[in-house]
Amino acid sequence: MRGFPGRRKNTETEETRPRKYCMGHLFSRVTPKFREYSYETDGPLTEPVLPEGYQETERYWVDEGRALVVIALNIRKRQNEYLLFEPGLSEFEYEILERLYADLRDILILTDEEITADRQTVLSEKTALLISEYGVALSQDAVFRLRYYLFRNFLGWSRLDPLMNDPGIEDISCDGSMIPLYLYHRRYGNIRTNIAFEETALNSLAISLAQRSGKHISISSPILDASLPGGSRLQLTLGTEVTSRGTSFTIRKFSADPFTPVDLLEFNTFDPESLVYLWLAIENNKSLIFVGGTASGKTTSLNAVSQFIPALSKIVSIEDTREITLYHENWIASITREGVSGAVRGANIGMFDLLRAALRQRPEYLIVGEVRGSEAQTLFQAMNTGHTTFSTLHANSVDATIHRLENPPLNVPRNMLQALEIISVQALIYKGHERVRRCQEIVEIAGIDSATGNMRVNTVFTYDPVNDTFLYSGRSVVYTRIMERRGWSREEMSTEIENRRRLLLAMKEQGISDYVTFSQIIQVYSVDPEGVLAREYDLRSVPG
Repeated sequence: MRGFPGRRKNTETEETRPRKYCMGHLFSRVTPKFREYSYETDGPLTEPVLPEGYQETERYWVDEGRALVVIALNIRKRQNEYLLFEPGLSEFEYEILERLYADLRDILILTDEEITADRQTVLSEKTALLISEYGVALSQDAVFRLRYYLFRNFLGWSRLDPLMNDPGIEDISCDGSMIPLYLYHRRYGNIRTNIAFEETALNSLAISLAQRSGKHISISSPILDASLPGGSRLQLTLGTEVTSRGTSFTIRKFSADPFTPVDLLEFNTFDPESLVYLWLAIENNKSLIFVGGTASGKTTSLNAVSQFIPALSKIVSIEDTREITLYHENWIASITREGVSGAVRGANIGMFDLLRAALRQRPEYLIVGEVRGSEAQTLFQAMNTGHTTFSTLHANSVDATIHRLENPPLNVPRNMLQALEIISVQALIYKGHERVRRCQEIVEIAGIDSATGNMRVNTVFTYDPVNDTFLYSGRSVVYTRIMERRGWSREEMSTEIENRRRLLLAMKEQGISDYVTFSQIIQVYSVDPEGVLAREYDLRSVPG
């Protein structure tokens, strides 16, 4: 029922039962004040009790004192499960909550002042008025518990709210009614939860998700792809029209704080030498594509290395849903738009339309979230006319990448492929029992063999799965071209590579992984490398 916890034994009496109230009398009273909950002062509101047959592996708060996650081993299945615990309510508190929920829906018509006020403050004041009018005696902890559920349901994501606020979760998957939700956890991979929805509640949640994304879903149009507020990607099907087990959805969470190259170092997705290679390549306008399978980290890596783009460069990014986040002011972030039913012809704005418009904006760097159709030809035309372009593509190897690009529906002519200079192949692999993301190889496109007509490639870095390390081949066409362009000798090139390697390792050691500070240091380095290296042991002082 509306995402609220289950009922307990009825403890209601005549003295505590909620009373009917007059709306005019309600707003003539002075608004009572609620004290804010404090974990340090008030202690936890949630006390977890593990089901029989479970052994705790780890626990952490998503909302301190209120929403607790326990990763527990199911002893029978020998698998970890994600158990979410929230404040428990008595039967009487549940009835109060249901009454508050119904009455708040009637009175949440905001004045002009309230529209611009803090939403939590407005909801808290109106809740206090209603509780005062009911004339019930509630303990302070009971008020804290009620407010948690009201804030969660009115301002958050209902039962999904703790999952949406858990930074360790990448994907949330619902496969149907009364089927446990499954998550993709950064540390534990795919993991089962103790959360499931009845059919009515699940359909209501699906409609709510669609409305919050600004879209419409119905039995006549039961499939939806959209972006939620905050940027998370939503794929949704309604009812049993196309999914026989009932309404389903997948939410791919968007992080407002993207990963940086320092994070990629921490995860060992890349090593310092390969990141320095990409840094120099991007700074010197080399076009590249990240390829790999689903969930291999293509977009994450693309976003991370895009932070190496020089500060003042004009950037245009094109995506179906917003995933790219940069600390660059001279950046146009564009997204596609689906046409509205009944709208005029041409209301759809796709990747091709945005890419064509972007080329008129004279971008120095063009970032395309993923190429999958006719826009690939325009993208490669942009490369061939001197625009530096970055993108991602679903393919598992360099050969598969070239094959996909040359054949329908992409249809890029082979002679145009020469403008692409670097392909980074990524994969989600197993390291022991743990699933990790690794760059499998970084390969350069060296041109077309005049005798055979085949693409000539040069592998610069390869991944050694036995030792979990990366190997440099010792030869690079991109490095050679950068030396020629900059007029550097081999010694000068080696010195520059070593300086940048030292800088990345220093940021890793000092824990500088937020994208704002990282980008600021990189941007200062581009104009004053000696000054940055002089403060190598206190890099946080560089942006200031």
